[in-house]
Amino acid sequence: MSTLAIEIQIPYGKNITVTNDTLSVELNDGRSISVPLAWYPRLLNATKQERNNWRLIGKGYGIHWEDIDEDISIEGLLAGKPSGESQLSFKKWLEHRKQK
Repeated sequence: MSTLAIEIQIPYGKNITVTNDTLSVELNDGRSISVPLAWYPRLLNATKQERNNWRLIGKGYGIHWEDIDEDISIEGLLAGKPSGESQLSFKKWLEHRKQK
């Protein structure tokens, strides 16, 4: 008996758009994926300028927002995973922002 091994390749991001309620990622395989911004509280609470200050990392397999210290993987988006940040960590982050 033989088995067939299927190699799954995760696409990488090419372009990012962030609105007031949605994060959309254009993928290299022609697809686009959109998720609610509410999945990522730091992005939801960021200013428009902070949301638009992103860069692709890891050859396009992740997205980084320097101003709000947020990283999101393309694989996580495709899997439908919202932010894994604890409420305590997010609360501390919000308090720190208010002090600036």
